[in-house]
Amino acid sequence: DVGMSIIRQFAAGGAYPRPVIAEMGGKNPTIITRKADLETAATGVMRSAFGLTGQKCSACSRVFVDNAVKDEFIARLVALTKEKITVGDPTEKQNYMGPIINGDAYNAYKKYAADLRAAGTVLTGAETIEENGYFVAPTIVTDLPADHYLWTHEMFAPVVCIDGFDDKDEAMARANAIDLGLTAGFFGEAPDEVNWFLDNIEAGTLYVNRATGATTGAWPGYQSFGGWKGSSGTAKAAGSFYYLPQYMKEQSHTVVD
Repeated sequence: DVGMSIIRQFAAGGAYPRPVIAEMGGKNPTIITRKADLETAATGVMRSAFGLTGQKCSACSRVFVDNAVKDEFIARLVALTKEKITVGDPTEKQNYMGPIINGDAYNAYKKYAADLRAAGTVLTGAETIEENGYFVAPTIVTDLPADHYLWTHEMFAPVVCIDGFDDKDEAMARANAIDLGLTAGFFGEAPDEVNWFLDNIEAGTLYVNRATGATTGAWPGYQSFGGWKGSSGTAKAAGSFYYLPQYMKEQSHTVVD
């Protein structure tokens, strides 16, 4: 909302057109096929969904997994989350998740948790942790209706929603059926499926079979970072060859002696 407001103000005001370079969030999907390494997939989703308490624009918040392996994937993800994700003082090394940033975000999480419990099946989380701070539990949800608003609303919280599919093109359609397109992840070992994902997903920063983060972790100097659609003002990525020229003006010189 902030980025789009700035873009509209710049477009409407001033004597000349003025470019705006903005990164405006994401609602980032991961697609998992029956040919995926499920332990790698579960690890990558867990790290992307709950790293920094889900408070980053590239966090994984939507997962579409082949129904043939859905139950096994979910079991692995829930087990890993319960085993690995500790919540507490972020200055203590053993804690993976710190608090939600402020009271407004904390109250928003509580509303999301109530809505998720009412509409879906909560496998873990959707609750606050009563400590001295805005601590919340990592949350995994299934059976959320496809038209529920939390499939498309960026929560900026440690929440991941999971649904199954029988046809991977159906999964791709749902992954793309959103105004945002920042990052996206894929898990599957077949080269033709990898190429299918890279050719069809509508997002600017893509990861395949990445255990360190299904949708997160662009490294400066190695991966450019930027989005498509409502995630970017220009669809040009930070760290790419095309980023710096956005700050420059082009001028053509023709000199005749």
